[in-house]
Amino acid sequence: MPFVEIEGKQIEVDEDGFMTDPAAWFEGCAYYFCKGEGIEELTEAHWKVINYLKEYYATNGIAPMIRKLCKETGIPLKEIYELFPSGPAKGACKLGGLPKPTGCV
Repeated sequence: MPFVEIEGKQIEVDEDGFMTDPAAWFEGCAYYFCKGEGIEELTEAHWKVINYLKEYYATNGIAPMIRKLCKETGIPLKEIYELFPSGPAKGACKLGGLPKPTGCV
């Protein structure tokens, strides 16, 4: 598997650029991946989604369904797509260091 260098650390990613080890995530990873997702800056709303995804994944071992993400964060689906143009699965999960979701996030 390929590696990317983030702040001097070698981070393993899969063929789609998702981190293979969520435990290796640190805040700099979100800033690194946001540029590739077309996100200029990470706002408080971005972090709310990222942190929710990370907490949910840590507890459940999977990413939440999009409906749950919207309900729990209070951020409507339309705004999620404005925050993460490539979508919650590709964009938000990647920034949060989660593996590529297999289901509907």
